[in-house]
Amino acid sequence: MLISVIEQAILILASGWLLTMNIRRGQQYPRLMVLTTAFWFAAIAIACMSLPFMLGPGVLLDVRDAVFFVAGLFGGPLAGGLALLMAGGFRFWLDGAGVFPGIAGMVIALTAGLGMRYALQQGWIRLNVWSLLPVTLLLNVIKMGLLYLMVEPQQQPHILSLTLPFLIIVVPLTLILVFILKDAEQRGREQQALRESKARLIAITSALPDTMCVIDEDGCYLDVMAENTNELYATTGSMVGKTVWDIFPDEQAEAFLTFIRRTLKLNTVNTLIYDIETSGGPRTFECVAQILKSQPGDKAAVVTLNRDISARIKNETELRIAAVAFESFQGMLVTDKNNRILRINRAFSEITGYTQEELIGKTPAIFSSGKHDGEFYRQMWHSINTRGHWQGEICDKRKSGKLYPQLLSISEVKDAQGQRSHYVAQINDITDRKNDAEKINHLAFYDVLTGLPNRRLLLERITQTRLKSVEYGRLGAMILIDLDNFKNINDLWGHSVGDKLLLQVAGRLREVAGQQDTLARLGSDQFALLLDAQFENQAQLMDSLEHISHALLDSLDQPYAHEELKLRSSGCLGVVMLDADSLLAEELLRQAELAMYEAKAAGKGEIRFFDPEMQEVISQRLLLEEDIVRGLNAGEFNVYFQPQFNDDGGMTGTEALVRWHHPERGILAPGAFIEVAEAAGLMNQIDHVVLQRSCAQMASWARLEAFSNVTVSVNISSIQLYQPGFVQEVLNILQQTGANPALLKLELTESMLLTDMPQAISRMRLLKQSGIRFAIDDFGTGYSSLHYLQQLPLDQLKIDQSFVRGLPDDSNSLAIIRAIIAMAKSLELEVIAEGVETEAQRAILLNNGCRLYQGYLFARPGQASEVEALVFEAAEHHYHYEA
Repeated sequence: MLISVIEQAILILASGWLLTMNIRRGQQYPRLMVLTTAFWFAAIAIACMSLPFMLGPGVLLDVRDAVFFVAGLFGGPLAGGLALLMAGGFRFWLDGAGVFPGIAGMVIALTAGLGMRYALQQGWIRLNVWSLLPVTLLLNVIKMGLLYLMVEPQQQPHILSLTLPFLIIVVPLTLILVFILKDAEQRGREQQALRESKARLIAITSALPDTMCVIDEDGCYLDVMAENTNELYATTGSMVGKTVWDIFPDEQAEAFLTFIRRTLKLNTVNTLIYDIETSGGPRTFECVAQILKSQPGDKAAVVTLNRDISARIKNETELRIAAVAFESFQGMLVTDKNNRILRINRAFSEITGYTQEELIGKTPAIFSSGKHDGEFYRQMWHSINTRGHWQGEICDKRKSGKLYPQLLSISEVKDAQGQRSHYVAQINDITDRKNDAEKINHLAFYDVLTGLPNRRLLLERITQTRLKSVEYGRLGAMILIDLDNFKNINDLWGHSVGDKLLLQVAGRLREVAGQQDTLARLGSDQFALLLDAQFENQAQLMDSLEHISHALLDSLDQPYAHEELKLRSSGCLGVVMLDADSLLAEELLRQAELAMYEAKAAGKGEIRFFDPEMQEVISQRLLLEEDIVRGLNAGEFNVYFQPQFNDDGGMTGTEALVRWHHPERGILAPGAFIEVAEAAGLMNQIDHVVLQRSCAQMASWARLEAFSNVTVSVNISSIQLYQPGFVQEVLNILQQTGANPALLKLELTESMLLTDMPQAISRMRLLKQSGIRFAIDDFGTGYSSLHYLQQLPLDQLKIDQSFVRGLPDDSNSLAIIRAIIAMAKSLELEVIAEGVETEAQRAILLNNGCRLYQGYLFARPGQASEVEALVFEAAEHHYHYEA
């Protein structure tokens, strides 16, 4: 018996390993574990029943009850019940007298195990020897009692003799099996907890935006936990086993290793911020490291959390920039979505006078000036709510109560959900800008001295008056006023006195002008009075103009007091009427100027109304000006030459005279266009053409023996003489044409020399060095003076034809001619008379010492070919005469 029980005990203990493995492996599959547990308990029970000690037919003595007690205690009702069904079926199959008592014993053992399990779950008992021993002892005593009742009476003493040995073997066996399974279950729970803990740790580390690394003291990566390290570092494959030198550049790797070793040395949490090039570009990381506890003999290591803080650095930078921008020179205000003020900057406080503490919680209505109505604010908020922004000019109130203009810009701010969360307002105090604009406007439209409207504003007022005349069919007028002798006052007493006189003039004119009329100063001594379009007919307008014009002249004619001085200055008026058919403002002003110039030509204190004939004259001048430009471009201006002779009849020179070969009007002399050309600034171009063609003709004549010593005189205008580069222009023309400078004579008038005598002398001397000669044309008609004749490098004086024309009867002309000839001789200058038309004039000039002549008596101006024919004809006649 003992051998059989011991064999079963060994079987149960051996099977304990299977149950332990079942518990350890089955933790991951709880539903499957119920079946496997039931199977293994049933198998052990069946094995025990297969090795029984037979007490009698069908009466078995084994330790299966211990198995079912443990099945109930650890397997639970489902696994225990399944094991009972399988083992019970096997017992039923074995049959015998002890079938039902045997099955009853299994049920009792299972029930005891389940009861013990329930008591443990409720916390009534603890799983130890002292709680298990009574139960297992009682359970086995009951088993032996049932066997005692089942066997024959003669076998009962034998049962009693086996009870104690059986209990000694089975009770410890049961306890051992319980504690084996308890240990296995405990280890299974611990492993499951460890797995769950690891899973939680992995889940937590995966959820973190950080990369967790374990790095030893030599910089080797022992473990890396990150979703994808390839996105964080410029490396491929796993980082485990690599070193910091594989991840970072050398300099940065050395710094990282120093950081790790410092953490190990100080045994504290350390932080390092570093930049690294990743697959996504340059990034900034924050590394937090602390010591990781290691086993004895292992290398010291740290665990690091590496967080990408690139966005944070960017946001911090943007916040710093925003903070600096917020504290700019521009006033800024922030409100919540309910328009309650949250914050202002220093500039806003300086502009409004309010501190931040005084404004927090209030609304911007505190700044309202009352200058804007409800409609203004409704439109403003409509723009903000529909477009998210509004900007405009507004009048607000400072803390002091003073109103001021500001440029206001309001923008709405939305949160991540797209809902309006704040408003931001920017303000600029534009008081100075408005004042400057007013000053600029005043400077642009008003005269600085008198404060009257200037020409620009007058033109606008003329346009407005004209439109009013068109709309209402009324008449208006403009009177242009020009002071007489104002230049003399400026020259004699100075500009300060002249300015004060102009102020008095402005004051007097204001008194005459009506409230609806516009009085303007056009510049210098010119004023204009624009009469508003309020007259119903021309007769009414003329009556008013007569009254106003005489009132203006009378006020201007009154003496002007300046300290002890009594100054007088009358004026002239040019009047133009304004109606619905009037021209543009500029044209009306031009017509008034024409009328005013006609009044000044008539004398002082005159009035003239604009006459269309004046406009016709101006139009003709403009057309002629355009025609001159066209003629210059078409090469229609040419040079004629008038010969000059000596007293022997020989030609000594010619004077170049410009002629215009007009395609419609024929050949035009200078009198037909010179005045217009000078006024239009075209004389310089004409003079250049004359000089160019004259020098070209000189070069052509130089090849003819008869012209070897013939000079060419060219008239020079003041514009040409004083223009920059004149000297070089003359020398360039001589070089280009190949003309002999010694045969070129430049003629100048006395009046043009007086413009700038030093500059004229300087330029004449420069040209004189090249051999060019100079003559004074029309001598005696200007400011003839020995003083300037002594300074000028002259070669010839030319007696004006106005003196020659009076000969031989005009004694005064003769006296002047004699004085000129005497002056020329004293200065060793040639003298030539122009305009000689009669033999009597030539004879008188010759008798008084003038031996050079020019005029119709000898030859008229002609083309170069005509002059050549004249010279050759005279030479042939002289040849025949001598022959």
